[in-house]
Amino acid sequence: MNAMQFLIGIIFDLFLMVVLLRFWLQLAKADFYNPLSQTVVKATSFAVNPLRKIIPGAGGLDLASLVLAFLIGFAKVSLLMVLFYGGWNGIGAAISGVMTVFKEAFSLVFWILIIRAVLSWVSQGYNPTAAVFEQLTEPMLRPIRKVIPPLGGLDLSILVLIIGMQFLQILVTDLLR
Repeated sequence: MNAMQFLIGIIFDLFLMVVLLRFWLQLAKADFYNPLSQTVVKATSFAVNPLRKIIPGAGGLDLASLVLAFLIGFAKVSLLMVLFYGGWNGIGAAISGVMTVFKEAFSLVFWILIIRAVLSWVSQGYNPTAAVFEQLTEPMLRPIRKVIPPLGGLDLSILVLIIGMQFLQILVTDLLR
């Protein structure tokens, strides 16, 4: 039973991360023609495009992707409730679905920051994936760099942002309990 819960959870979480990445790419106005951006768009178009006919964007936000993310979180929690917890609670599924989306959004930002840091150590020259990760994370890192400039070639802004995100995640979790 735990193996099936894991498998169902990971399938939903991975697709949720890709949908959230699509939302984030459009929010950050990242290069649409980058291979990574194109992969994300192609992987999610089957679900986002029909929603776009019902839910238009507003103020530069891709609301269809955001609604799809919440629907995925809701569907994941609902399926797990029905299959493994012997019942379904709509309100509980909705609240847990929203929390799932926020948890995965934090995880996505965390992993993008980690991958960006690792790529900065090993990447030689221009790397299209690193360029997109820079476009995604630079708006969050720039204000930190104004306060804490690079020290002897060592940029601590990614570490500070990760610590701040972990603090926020723990704070929100504690407040919701």
